Amino acid sequence: MPRTGRLTTAATLLAAISVLATACTGQSGNAAADDPAKDVTLSFWHGWSAPSEVKAIEENIARFEKAHPNIKVKVTGNMTDDKVNQALRAGGDGAPDVVSSFTTDSVGKFCNSGAFADLNPFLEKSGIDKAKVFPKTLLEYTQFNGNQCTLPLLNDAYGLVYNKTAFAAAGITEPPKSWSRFTEVAQKLTKPKGDSYEQVGLMPTFHGYETKPTRLAAQWGARYFDADGKAGLAKDPAFTKMLTAQKDLVEKLGGYEKLERFRTTFGDEWSAEHPFHRGQVAMQIDGEWRAAMAKEAGVGFEIGTAPLPVPDDQAADYGKGYLSGTIMGIASVGTKQNAAWELVKYMTTDTEAVVAFANAIHNVPSTLAALESPALELTPEFKTFVDIARHPKSSTTPAQADGGTYQLTFEDFAYGVEKGAVADITAGLAKVDQQIDTDIAKAK
Repeated sequence: MPRTGRLTTAATLLAAISVLATACTGQSGNAAADDPAKDVTLSFWHGWSAPSEVKAIEENIARFEKAHPNIKVKVTGNMTDDKVNQALRAGGDGAPDVVSSFTTDSVGKFCNSGAFADLNPFLEKSGIDKAKVFPKTLLEYTQFNGNQCTLPLLNDAYGLVYNKTAFAAAGITEPPKSWSRFTEVAQKLTKPKGDSYEQVGLMPTFHGYETKPTRLAAQWGARYFDADGKAGLAKDPAFTKMLTAQKDLVEKLGGYEKLERFRTTFGDEWSAEHPFHRGQVAMQIDGEWRAAMAKEAGVGFEIGTAPLPVPDDQAADYGKGYLSGTIMGIASVGTKQNAAWELVKYMTTDTEAVVAFANAIHNVPSTLAALESPALELTPEFKTFVDIARHPKSSTTPAQADGGTYQLTFEDFAYGVEKGAVADITAGLAKVDQQIDTDIAKAK
């Protein structure tokens, strides 16, 4: 199931970044001198709020406390990055010792500002080879410039969720693997109704929940930065090709304005009124939680899942996808860091703990061992996303000192492209590169 508050708006993310920039700038001198064997109470803040998710966290903490009877954990849920950053800035007894965040885009800022402690010394002290524990892509989005200030805590993989009943009615026998076939299937599944729709094959606009430019860019194998760390969106033809293909799909499904009018009739993404649940869209770009949510909503059709299609000239890479997830770190202002590490280590590296948590909230496990565990509950729909997470070509957006600002800059440009407001995509991307480089330079 999704993590409540998973999506971060531009305003929220920028506000979080601005607060974080003034947070602590280094690790407390005596932070790593505490004795983890002494009786201690840790403050752990996380963002989950749904009853089933909160219950899963409590069960995980109970298992930890049983294994570490000297460490008690005071848990506070439904905490946003804004609240976390403000508490870290203030310091003192009101600040958390351990934090779990949904916003992987903030990792670069967490690490660069020193708000979270570098976990590399803790990993080394515990004899943990992180490259043998975590998938490579997950390590990429949990560190910045060698500072492993967070570790993965479960994983999100993005793919295609589709209405198998609608597919069968339209004579479509399998999910599309190439972008050209994806376009054909989306058109075939679209049912106009006056100046609107009864059903669209897909809502392709970038305001459509998880249909984000970063998700699609991953299918084209796009690289955001060159070897020198400079923004390279204009230099990599993958970005122009992806945006051109998406704009073409928007036009073929009725055009931006008509699609956006229909989109305003959609229900909340996390409710039973989601347009996929209601049959308003036949295919949905989404995470591993969507199939389970649709079943819980009592949909009257059969559900299928598949990886997102790839460009026609990259057929060999089919099966890959965009990866993200929850992160976990230790506040650098804390004075209980060794005890805090015991909690982080347990929740992020203990196979039994990771699998139990993944099973409870229907997210993809975040360690190599947990992905292969026979205890992992695998429905056919969920296995698709586990396979995406395992795929060697699956990728993520790299951490940067400006947090996720560079992604917001790219996303704003993509909105203009799909509206038809950009005449020369590559030239426009060159301006995006300039803005990204400027923002990153200011953040350092």
